[in-house]
Amino acid sequence: MNDPRGLSGVPKLLSRPYKYLRLEWSSDLAMLRVRTCVKPIQCYSLAGLTEMQRVLDDIAENPGVVRHLVLSSDVTGVFNFGGDLALFVLLVRAQDVDSLKMYGRRCIDLVWWLEHAAARGVHTTVLVQGDTLGGGLESVLPFHKVIFERSAQAGFPEVLFNLFPGMGAWPLTIRKAGFAVANDMILSGRLFTGEQLLRRSLVDRVVEDGEGEEAILDVVRSVEPRLRGTLAALTAQRMAAPITYESLLTTVELWAESALQLTTRDLRLMERLARAQVRKVGGADEGAVEEIKKIELDTAWGELKSGNTGFGDERGTGITAWGALAD
Repeated sequence: MNDPRGLSGVPKLLSRPYKYLRLEWSSDLAMLRVRTCVKPIQCYSLAGLTEMQRVLDDIAENPGVVRHLVLSSDVTGVFNFGGDLALFVLLVRAQDVDSLKMYGRRCIDLVWWLEHAAARGVHTTVLVQGDTLGGGLESVLPFHKVIFERSAQAGFPEVLFNLFPGMGAWPLTIRKAGFAVANDMILSGRLFTGEQLLRRSLVDRVVEDGEGEEAILDVVRSVEPRLRGTLAALTAQRMAAPITYESLLTTVELWAESALQLTTRDLRLMERLARAQVRKVGGADEGAVEEIKKIELDTAWGELKSGNTGFGDERGTGITAWGALAD
């Protein structure tokens, strides 16, 4: 049967058994809503990254189905805490640079997809409600439209515990706001309100608390009638100020190598912050968090070894480099 609008891809997009994502489909706007709720910490865990990448891969494999991708959080008061501090502590103590680099590559693959969303025929919008830190803020910057609710705040706190801000912090911030702003934001470790980020050209719109959902629909409905021209302009914009995959990979290498130099004091600070993040979202106790991170890491290496990053029964062997380090 003919499917001129490509709607046959919608069931596939919505039918996968996601654990940390909630998907919603609006057929009139061809809009896919992705709401995140990562346990035990609302951060970019390996499991959460895998699920998000699967959504993006499904969109790419069904061109023309999704015209608007919208990301938001299902966790009250938190958009995303960024990098997985509990995992970082485990890996640094094990001096496992390979796993740090693997994690970094997962992060930049997400950024890279978003960088080229317009060329795939997809307009992207993100709504930030609550805190977004480090990698959480980095992940926001490639979106075409960034909406903050009034009480939301964001920043790059990595410098506070001597961790090099990795992945896309520098290039993405410099492109949107200039070197001076990037230098101040990243090296200060301070948190900024939506209004402050709006003045720095990192946010497109600030709305009152509770008005974010309406703002999303306003953005999507305003873009939809002129979508083709908007996407062409956004593609040209990225070409005029390109960020290369090679530069992101180089940053990952530097980030991973610098992480290995963290001191015991740095690691204890990261552990305290990770525990505070778990408490804020009502996650799990400390021992459970460590076990969850080991399982996620083992699964991620197993997926790479098997060449399968899907969600079926053939997920991977679970026999990984981490297993040897942990023995």
